[in-house]
Formats: sequence, structure tokens, C-alpha cells
Amino acid sequence: MKRIYLILIVLTIQFTQAQTQDLQRAKRLFERTYYSEAIPVYETILNENRSFEVVKNLADSYYYTNDYANAQRQYRFLISKFPEAATAEDFFRYSQTLKAAGNYEESNKVMLDYFVSTNNQKAIENFEKANRVLENISALGNRYDIKNMVINTPNSEFGAIPYKDKLVFSAVIRKPFTFEKMYKWNNESYLDLMSVSLKNPKIDSIKRFAIELTTSLHESNAVFTKNGKTVYFTRNNSKNGVRAKNDKKVSMLQIFKAELIDGKWRNITALPFNSDNYSVEHPALSNDEKTLYFASDMPGSLGSFDIYSVAILGSDYGTPKNLGTTINTDKKEQFPFISKDNKLYFSSNGHAGYGFLDVFVSEIKNNEFSTPMNVGLPVNSGYDDFSFIIDSDSKHGYFASNRKGGKGSDDIYEVSEIQPLVVENCMQYISGIITDVDTKLPLENTKVSLQDANKKEIETAVTTADGSFSFSVDCEKSYAVHASKEEYTNASKFLKTNKDRKKINDASMALKSAESIKKEEIAIQQQKKKEAAVIELQKKKDALAAVALKKKEAAIIAEKAKIEKEIAAKKAIVEAEIKKKEKIEAIVATEKDIVKDKERLLIKTDPIYFDYDLWYIRKESKPILNRVIELMKKYPDMVVEIGSHTDSRGNDKYNLDLSAKRANSTREYFINQGIPSKRILAKGYGEKVQIIKCVPIESCSEEQHELNRRSEFVIKNL
Repeated sequence: MKRIYLILIVLTIQFTQAQTQDLQRAKRLFERTYYSEAIPVYETILNENRSFEVVKNLADSYYYTNDYANAQRQYRFLISKFPEAATAEDFFRYSQTLKAAGNYEESNKVMLDYFVSTNNQKAIENFEKANRVLENISALGNRYDIKNMVINTPNSEFGAIPYKDKLVFSAVIRKPFTFEKMYKWNNESYLDLMSVSLKNPKIDSIKRFAIELTTSLHESNAVFTKNGKTVYFTRNNSKNGVRAKNDKKVSMLQIFKAELIDGKWRNITALPFNSDNYSVEHPALSNDEKTLYFASDMPGSLGSFDIYSVAILGSDYGTPKNLGTTINTDKKEQFPFISKDNKLYFSSNGHAGYGFLDVFVSEIKNNEFSTPMNVGLPVNSGYDDFSFIIDSDSKHGYFASNRKGGKGSDDIYEVSEIQPLVVENCMQYISGIITDVDTKLPLENTKVSLQDANKKEIETAVTTADGSFSFSVDCEKSYAVHASKEEYTNASKFLKTNKDRKKINDASMALKSAESIKKEEIAIQQQKKKEAAVIELQKKKDALAAVALKKKEAAIIAEKAKIEKEIAAKKAIVEAEIKKKEKIEAIVATEKDIVKDKERLLIKTDPIYFDYDLWYIRKESKPILNRVIELMKKYPDMVVEIGSHTDSRGNDKYNLDLSAKRANSTREYFINQGIPSKRILAKGYGEKVQIIKCVPIESCSEEQHELNRRSEFVIKNL
């Protein structure tokens, strides 16, 4: 047992050590931006360790490698499990993954809930204001025609820019082999500058743009001077063709410049404001080519990346200048481009957008930048939309996106602008026609007043010859419309607008003229007189009817009394019957010799027999009869019928006479014993009611015939 215990301890220590080593390895890969390699390690760790750091780094790794579905799952767990530790950036990235899934309502709720939890009222106001602007842009519908280009592959293509008769762009064309270097951020091969014919782009005609610009590192986002002899492009930090890394073992991006000399790109030099410790990327030139724009996360940046400008002073450069808070946010701004009509296009996830990087535009006037506007649909989506360029004359250009429906990671799209960016607030109309109630004709020169929910007058109008009026109003607000005209009554109508743009809300009203009102008042007075006369006549009729009614009521009362009397009499009879029945039942319950036989009440006695063909009372029968006499004396109201029966021998008439004689003989005995004659009845039944059916007569014995020769004492009244 001790040996097993020691083995378990050793295994636990080894498991803990292995976990610690995995965690250190995952963290090391993450810090070196090897996100695609960090993910499987973190997923293994996640089975046993769901700490804040593990979940956050895994979520961020999925986020950086554009796996938004898995990133969303991890961010959701992170925020629900560690709400206090989760940062604003975590909430922001979670909301971005929701946008990528098309859940805009939930995405907005996540951010609003965060702002509410931090009591940031200003952020709430700015967020809601920005979303209203985005709604106005969405209302424009599709501003562009876009088309996925044939040159796209399952790998990344972006940063397209025309150069002479070619289209130059960044791409991963080579298939990764074991001896090729891999970009461990997303496990793709490194980017190169590629080119293809502008007129007839085909995937099999793609070539490296310039072998002298190609290295084993990233090259991307080229921009050319108008004469085509100078190129600025982005490349990994390198020394003598070898990737250079900073203290954190990360190779930053830098901008390089090259000159076209004798058909070759020479004098490849890094710009002086590059650094080992931050990235400088995505060069763009102003129209006069005196200013270079770029993106960087250098110290002093507002967010992860900002747009900067730097003066080009011959072969030298000025000091880079941050474009400021109008353009840059606390998030990411990248991929600047200056159009011929002097507009700055760039991508950002800090301004209100449809998700991740969206393309924005700002007008440049007197070296000042206007508030950036989202360029709208369908260029922007719930995914990354970037490296946008456009010819402001032809309205034709290119951009890149990793949206669903593409051919791979990042695809290049051709774009044509079909609708200008004219942004308007949501607006509706309140209009109608004021008419005369009676004539139905329109009323000209009627004053119509528009008021807000606080009863403050916003605007007034006067109806035209056709009685019409109209107001332009905001969406999702409450309004009151009041109409007034001399010699007419006033009228009001209350409305609430919804989100439907340019909807017409009907506020038509009808007014009544003073002349019509006067006529109606006269008519009312005349009507009142008529009604008064009718009322008076009705009173007389009512009086006569009242007399007749009283007579009728008296007759009804008398009839009712008669009916009630009859009912009472019937009720008394019923009650008497009930009492009688109750009395009988009490006696039956008390006297064991009194029994019920179906509907009859009998005095149960021993059999009283008569000799054959005789009717006198036998001596042995007298005690039996005396018991009946005792009961009759006990109950003075009792009336008894003596029913005498014969056997079936002899003819019917004879038997009937014989039974009558026997019944009368018994009755005489009762009378002689002091029973009043009116209380004792006698009836002979002959052979009609036999106890034993003797058919034929010979079938019965003498004893059976004797049973049929009997007397019964039936109580008729108690």
C-alpha cells in the first residue's frame, strides 16, 4: 500500500511539472506572437486549467488568427467567469466576434453593458451617437459594386495597387514545404510582392513583382511615386537580409524604400524612423508626394496602431506626426491611402463599424481632417476590410477582406463606387389635408403648428389652396399637430414616428365652421322643443297606463294570493302525507308484527285456518285474532281490512261466497271484542290470490291447499 501511495505522489508531481512546462511553453509562444502554435498547447492546458490568463491568451490567439467563432466562445467564458478581471479590450474583442457572426444587437448590448458597469456616461453617449451615424450610412444601401478577383487563392492576397500595366499586391503564392519558413502567427508562408496583368489578370500568370525586393521575410503594401521610379513597401525588420528581433524576440515591421535604376530596384534602404521596438507599416503618398503616411504603434500612439504622417525632405524625412484624435482612436488604425481628390482612406476598428477593420474616409482641407465616415456597404462587413484604394476619377479601385464567401484567408476585391456618400439623419414626413367637416372641401390658409413631446412649437405652416401641409421630422420621436382657422373650431393630432426612413405620416384633420355650429345649435333648440312636447304627451299616456297598470297589478296580486293559498293547501296535504308516512314508518319500526309487503302494510300473524267448506272461527285461531285486536286497540285510528282467501278447489263463485262468509265471520269476532265496525272491513277474494299455484288442482297436497285457505289483515289507515 505504501509503495502504491509513493507511486501516486510521483505521478502527481510529474503531471504538475508537465502542466507547468506546457503553460510556460504556451506563454512563450504567445509572447513571441506564434499564435497558431500556441493554440493547441493552450487547448490541452484548458482541460485542467481554466485560469484567467489561460482563457484570455487562448481567446486572443484565436482572435489574432481570425478564428472568430472559437475566439467568441472563449471571450464569452472569460467575461462570464472573470467579469471583474476582464478588460475593456476583452469586452471589445468579444463584441467584434459577435459582429462577425452577424449578432449586431448582442454586440452592441455587450459594449453598452460594459459602459454602464463602469459608469461611463460619456462613452455611452458617444457609442449611441456613432451607431446612429452608422444606421444612416446603412440606410444608403449598397454604395459599391464589388467582385472577388480571379487571382485569389486559399492563402492571403491584399494590398493591391496599379503600377504601370500591372497590379501589384501582397500574397502567399508558394505552397509551404518542410524546408520553407512558416509565419507562425497564422502558419502561412511569408508574404511577397506579386504582380499580374491589369488588363487580363489570371492566377497562372502571377509572378513575383521584383526578385531583388524578395526575401525570406514579409514584403507587402507597396506604394509607388507617380513616375514609377520609387517604391515604399513594408518588410520585417532585418539586418543584411536576416530577420532582426528585439529583446522580446519579436521581429517588427518596417518601411523600406527602393529606387528603379536600369530596370532593377536598387538602393533598398530602411526609413530612418523605423525601430526594433515598434512597427512602422503600410506606406501611402500624398498627391504632391511631399508627405508619407503610414501606420505605427510607436510610443505616443493613441491605440495599438495609429496613422502618422511625415514630411519627405528630398532624401531626408521630418519628424513623424500623429494625425490626432480625429483620425486615431484607442484601437487600431491602419492601411492609409490618399486619393486624387485629397481624401484619406484608412481601416479602423475603433470608429463605429460593421465589425473588425472597416474602411473609413476623411476629407483633407488645409491640412485638417474631417470626421471620418464609414464608407458603407458592401465594402465593409463583419470581418476585416482593408487596403482600400480608389481612383476618384474612374470610381474604380481595390480592397481586401477575409469575409465569408471568399476563396481564402484574405481576398482582393475589385470595387466600383455607384453612389456618393451623402449621409442624412433618419427623416420622415408629417403631412395631410385640412378639410371642412360638413362640405368635405379643403380649407386654404389654415394655420398648422408642429410641436414636440414637450409642447414646444417647432414649425408652422399655412395650408395651400388644396388644403395640404407638410413637415419634415426626425425618426423615433413624438409630435403633436394643431390646426386652427378663423370662424372654425381647432383640431389636434398626435403621432409617433418609427425607424422607417422617409415614411409619410398622415395628420389630416377636419374643422367645423362657426356658421355650421350656429345652424346646429338652432336645430338643437328646435329638436329640444319637439322632444319636450313628446315628453308631455308621453306623461299623459304614462298616467293612463299607470291606472291600468294598478288594476292589473291588483288582479295579479289577487291571483297570486289564490295560487299561494292553493299551494299552501297542497303543501299541507303533502306535509300531512309525509307525517303520516313518518308515523307509519315509526310504528313499523316499533311493532314487529306490522310489516310491509310491497305496497301493502300487513299485520303479520300465524296462519288462521278454516275447515274445508266452513267459515266459523276455530278455537285455536282466536289467540291469533286477539293479537290483532290488541294492536287495533293500541292504535285507535287503525283501520284494518280482513282479506279471506280459499283454495282452488270448487268453482269460482262458490269460493268467492265462501271467502266472503269467512271474512265476515272474522269481522263479527272483532266487533264482538269491542272493535268499532267502521274500523274493520271484510272482503272475500275467493281463489284469485293464491300463495301456492295448484295447477292442476291434484298437484297440491292438503297442507298446500290449507296454506291457500287463509286470512290476511291489511292496515288501510293508521
